[in-house]
Amino acid sequence: MKKEKSRNSFSGSLGFVLTAAGSAVGLGNIWRFPYLAAKDGGGLFLVVYLVLALTFGFTLLTTEIAIGRKTKQSPLTAYGRLHPRWGFLGVFASLVPVIILPYYCVIGGWVVKYFLAYLTGEGALAASDGYFTDFITGEWQPVVFMAVFLFLVAFVIFRGVNKGIESFSRVLMPLLLLLVVGIAVFSLTIRYQDEAGAVRTGLEGFRIFVVPDLEGMTVKGFFTVLLDAMGQLFFSLSVAMGIMVTYGSYVRDDSNLVKSINQIEIFDTAVAFLAGVMIIPAVYTFMGREGMAASGPSLMFVSLPRVFASMGKVGGLVGALFFAMVLFAALTSAVSVMEAVVSSLMDRFHMSRFRAASLETGIALAGAVVVCLGYNKLYFDITLPNGAHAQILDIMDYISNNCLMPIVAIGTCVLIGWIVRPGVVIQEAEKSGCKFGRRPLYVAMIRYVAPVLLVILLLKSLGVLTVI
Repeated sequence: MKKEKSRNSFSGSLGFVLTAAGSAVGLGNIWRFPYLAAKDGGGLFLVVYLVLALTFGFTLLTTEIAIGRKTKQSPLTAYGRLHPRWGFLGVFASLVPVIILPYYCVIGGWVVKYFLAYLTGEGALAASDGYFTDFITGEWQPVVFMAVFLFLVAFVIFRGVNKGIESFSRVLMPLLLLLVVGIAVFSLTIRYQDEAGAVRTGLEGFRIFVVPDLEGMTVKGFFTVLLDAMGQLFFSLSVAMGIMVTYGSYVRDDSNLVKSINQIEIFDTAVAFLAGVMIIPAVYTFMGREGMAASGPSLMFVSLPRVFASMGKVGGLVGALFFAMVLFAALTSAVSVMEAVVSSLMDRFHMSRFRAASLETGIALAGAVVVCLGYNKLYFDITLPNGAHAQILDIMDYISNNCLMPIVAIGTCVLIGWIVRPGVVIQEAEKSGCKFGRRPLYVAMIRYVAPVLLVILLLKSLGVLTVI
C-alpha cells in the first residue's frame, strides 16, 4: 500500500488531458483518418465516426482510465487487481505496446528523415520518383533515423511522469495544435490548374470531405463504413493497448474524471477532423480524386511530397511545417506506447524506472532493426488472413491492431460488463463528486453493443467474416 501511495501522478487535470490527447493524436489520425473519410463517403464517415466516438469510444476510454485510477496499476497488473482470474487480459494488453513500439519507431525515423529533408531545402528531391523506396530499402539510413527517434522517446521516459511525459506534452501539444490549424487553413485557400485546364480548389476538396456521399450506398457498404470508423477509434483514442490504463493510474483521486474524458474526446476528434482538412483538400487540388485513394506511408511519404512540390516555392515551407507537426504527433504517441511497457515492468517486477526504461529501449531497438531489415535483407511477401500483402512491419501491425486489440477490448467489456459489473467504473468516475451523465448509455454499451461490434470487427480482421 505504501508503494501505491508514492506512485507518481499528473500535476493536475490539464497535464493529464494534454498527455492523453498527445497519445491519441498520432500517425493514425494523420494518415488513416483522411483516407478512410475520402473512401467512405466523406461526411457519412464523419457522422458515423462522431457517433461512435461519443458512444463506443467514450465507453472504452472511460473504462480503461477508470481501471487505471482505481487500481493505481499499469495494464500488466491492473486487470488482475480487479479480478484475480482475469490477469491474463493484462498480459495481452501489455503485449500490444511491446509489438507496436519497434515498428512505430521505424516509421518515426522516416518522419525524421523527411522533416530534415524539408528543413535543409531538399523537399523537391523528396518528391521525386523512387525517393521513399530507395530510402526504406537502404541498409543503414533507416536504422540511424529510427535510433534517433527512439532515443528521443526514451529520453522523455527516463525523466519520469512529471518532468518527462507531462512537461513534454505541455510544450508539444499546443505547438502541434497550432501547426494543424495553420496548415488546415492554408489547405482551404489553395487552387490549381492542371495541364488539361481544369481548375480545382481546396474548398472543393473540403466539400468532398464533409458532405455525405450516399450515391450507391448499400447496407453492406454502410457496415463497411461503420467498421472502418470503429477500427479508426482504436488508433485515435489509444484504447485496448494499455496506454489509457497506465495514464489513468497517474490521475489523482480528486480529479474530475468525467470532465477530463470529455476534453480528451473533443481534442482528439477535433485533431482527426483537422487532419482531414489539412490533407484531403490539398491532395484533391493537386492530384484530383484519384490521388485521394492513397493511405498510410504512400499518402504521407509519396503523395503529399508531390503535393508540396506542386505548390512551388511555398511548398518547401509547408512541407517542413507539416513534417514538424507529424514528428510532434509521432513523438507524443510513441512516448505513451513506451510508458505503458515501462510502467508495467515497474509494477510487475518492481524495477526502477531507469532499469525498466533501459530494458524496453533495448527490446524496441532490436525489434526496430529487424523491421528495418524487413525492407532489404529480410524482405518477403505473404498474404494475411484479411487479404492484405505484408512483410515484417505489416505482420506486427496486423497482430497488434487487428488481433490483440479487439481481443483486449472484448475481454474488457466482458470483465466490466458482466464479471465485476459497470458500477465499479461508474463509482470510480464519480469519486470526486462529479456526475456520470451518460450512465445508461455506458451500461448498454459496455454490456451489449460494444462486445457485439467488437466481435464482428475481430471476425472481419481474421478473414472469417467476408460478407461485410
